[in-house]
Amino acid sequence: MTARSQSPAARPPGFVYRETKRGLLRRDGPSVLYCEDVDMLDLAEQHGTPLYVYSAAMIRERYDAFDAAFREVPHTICYSVKANSNLTILRMLARKGCGFDVVSGGELERVLAADRKAAKKVVFSGVGKTREELTAALKAGIMLFNVESESELWALAECAGRLRKTAPVALRVNPDVAAETHPYISTGLRKHKFGVPIRDARALYAKASGARYLKVRGVSVHIGSQITDVAPFGEAMARVADLVRELRGDGHRIDYIDAGGGLGIAYEKASAFSADVEAYARSLSAPLRGLDVRLLLEPGRSIIGPAGVLVTSVLYRKQNDGKRFLVVDAAMNDLIRPALYGAYHEIIPVKQSPVQQSAGATAKSEVTDIVGPVCETGDFFARDRELPVVGEGDLLAILDAGAYGMVLASNYNTRPRAAEVLVSGGTAKVIRRREKVSDLLRAES
Repeated sequence: MTARSQSPAARPPGFVYRETKRGLLRRDGPSVLYCEDVDMLDLAEQHGTPLYVYSAAMIRERYDAFDAAFREVPHTICYSVKANSNLTILRMLARKGCGFDVVSGGELERVLAADRKAAKKVVFSGVGKTREELTAALKAGIMLFNVESESELWALAECAGRLRKTAPVALRVNPDVAAETHPYISTGLRKHKFGVPIRDARALYAKASGARYLKVRGVSVHIGSQITDVAPFGEAMARVADLVRELRGDGHRIDYIDAGGGLGIAYEKASAFSADVEAYARSLSAPLRGLDVRLLLEPGRSIIGPAGVLVTSVLYRKQNDGKRFLVVDAAMNDLIRPALYGAYHEIIPVKQSPVQQSAGATAKSEVTDIVGPVCETGDFFARDRELPVVGEGDLLAILDAGAYGMVLASNYNTRPRAAEVLVSGGTAKVIRRREKVSDLLRAES
């Protein structure tokens, strides 16, 4: 592993190596990666690869850390469903009292399937909500619509009037705050498609307050994803707080500030999550002192990302004029982040020899590309990565794959999507069965 990689031993309670004892003399055997109390070798043998594996304990731990960090502020955590929308995971979070942030009618249906009572804690975001989606959300009785344009505002008013139901509204404002992240997931500048310019918000709130079936309830903001410097969050919230004071001066009742999500995770180096989220909480909370609002939070990646891994088998070792490749059975259709963003994921062997474990990357290591079988040069998980030497048939674990992994999976090359397994203690449960080619053909005539 590269010097910048973090050891999985630093990732409790989710994924850790455990030593095995072999033979009559109980000599040290290889160390095997475990998810909680379950051997990952056993999981792969039982369920096949590629395989997504999630740690329930890690999901709960990270949710609790988030909740505790904002203990001084009235708040509701609205988990971002787009990060990982598996029904079992949504159900588990709903049982903890979690709300949800959805960006489509399909995601709303998932939340309702997980727990219909959770509708009262749903915020609906997104720039292109259809009238059918708006109507479904009104019927479900969601907590808040984060409206992103004047046209959408009038579409919502039309749908609410038809149903004679009042729609609780927040405008998503664009604060024109830059965040250091990939340009594809930055959303807080005027050049981005999201929200309305903050300077235009007061006029649009005045129009909304005159609509019979719209009720102004809050202000929403979201400046991007995978942001690790908390300063931009505080800057955006300060601008929103000033807007709230102006809106209240105009006579509007503002009960909610939706701060969005976007807190990043450490894909490349060790980081103490509890300290990171405490710093995030301080940054958001400071500008809100004295405002008497409920803060809505939309974490996704920061809760689910490190709680999942993608397990893959090495199909072939290959060399082209000295360039080494490990061809694995997972591909860009299973995890597209490296191909889409050039994203870094730590990759480790599921089984480590005692030599590798004690000596680190300098013992029996090689520099190689880890690539999939899809017919695209962009089908890779790592390039020129230093890894312990592994053989054909060995297993690798691609870490921090819990967010924007399975939700972005496709059937490109007519590849069935992977199975998903949730581990809790010593129990492993299949929460999505592996697709078959027959599943893919069934919808076609």
